[in-house]
Amino acid sequence: MAAPEPTTGVILAGGRAARMGGRDKAFAAVEGEPIAVRTVRLFHRLFPQVIVATHRPERFRGLDVETVSDRYPDCGPLGGIHAAMLASRHPWLFVVACDMPGLDPDVIGWLLARPRTADAVVPRWDDDVEPLHALYAAHTLPVVERCLAGGRHAMREFLPAINVDYVGEHELRTLGGAARSLLNVNTPEDLAAVGGRFEEAER
Repeated sequence: MAAPEPTTGVILAGGRAARMGGRDKAFAAVEGEPIAVRTVRLFHRLFPQVIVATHRPERFRGLDVETVSDRYPDCGPLGGIHAAMLASRHPWLFVVACDMPGLDPDVIGWLLARPRTADAVVPRWDDDVEPLHALYAAHTLPVVERCLAGGRHAMREFLPAINVDYVGEHELRTLGGAARSLLNVNTPEDLAAVGGRFEEAER
């Protein structure tokens, strides 16, 4: 099997975390370590470039990452993907949300090794799609820009505009760590369910 094309790892950390009471869920601790720190450490193992899309770059100082700010503010994840595509040095980007404490290197590696015959590789899970644990070609940047400029900010509006290789849940379930890798924590209850808590003072 040929080696995967060079890929940038992207962490989206620009959300308002309304369901977390406005607290920065990227820095909620799971197993005593902030989710963001866990993700950055993993991404440094997997990717030659690591980008965090955030409106609070000071939170990521000292983590050896590049930070980017949205050119299209308040446009959700697609705005962060756009900013990361502009900064990426590689033809592909693997994008995750900042609230995924169980990211599994074997699951990510399996997705990275999948033949890149489409514009994106996006998992299906629990009768839905997971566009924030997914691979995107940087050459889709013009499509991203057209969507943003046209007010189509939702990932569900962007995905139909490109050619997507949707990975079936039945395939993912053959990978032991898929359920945990795809888990995100959107609420205090979600965080408590994985043994997480807010430990640090806001910095």
